Amino acid sequence: MEGEVKTFTVKWYPSGRWYACFSCVVEAQPRDKPFEDAGIDVGLNNYAVLNDGTRVKNPRLYRKSEKGLARPQRRLTRKERGSLNWVKAKTRVAQLHERIQNRRNDFLHKASRRIADTYETVYVEDLKIGSMVKNHCLAKSISDAGWSRFIGMIAYKEEESGGQLIQVNPRVTTQACSGCGETVPKDLSRRTHRCPICGQVMDRDLNAALNVLARGREIQREPPESRPVEEMTSTPPEAVQAPPVNQEASLLVGR
Repeated sequence: MEGEVKTFTVKWYPSGRWYACFSCVVEAQPRDKPFEDAGIDVGLNNYAVLNDGTRVKNPRLYRKSEKGLARPQRRLTRKERGSLNWVKAKTRVAQLHERIQNRRNDFLHKASRRIADTYETVYVEDLKIGSMVKNHCLAKSISDAGWSRFIGMIAYKEEESGGQLIQVNPRVTTQACSGCGETVPKDLSRRTHRCPICGQVMDRDLNAALNVLARGREIQREPPESRPVEEMTSTPPEAVQAPPVNQEASLLVGR
């Protein structure tokens, strides 16, 4: 894929590696996709659940690596700050964190690519992740998930392939029944949605994904002038999105 090179930067990482990064503006390459649209509910139990029942398993990469990080981090705290041994220990810790980050990026790219290649339009909740991480019980798991980056990757992959990502209001998508619309309160420990009005029983994440899909389709049916400003954009907020039309390639050139 050819494109005009817009920026060239060199990035150095604490692990001792450095990268040359080229950002290019490329033309969208529309492609045929098997399905028209999908609603996605992101979470911690399942990383993502789609309205058709597709589930993306949460890899919990940082959580699974915590024990392996503990010993190098303890060794770092015992070294004299600024000494050669301290520099070596610090570099080792940085390398472990970079490995986790690389594995997370690999997972996010593959998951977002599968979704962008399958659905013309993707609807997701407009989550206020900055507020969510204030919950100290869930902050580490939410940060480990990388939802903002995941949404950003879907956004630019959709745009470059002729699709779109639309964010919807997340209000009561988990609590509302996708069958009848009745609000069914449930805390995080309740994994099954049971509606006392219509009798619908299903996984709570699937119920939420169906609500996201329905809300997204409602937005699509509305005339543009009547839509709220925050629901007219096809990409995530600028602070968390990946460039929609920029193709960024990073090449390891030294260490």
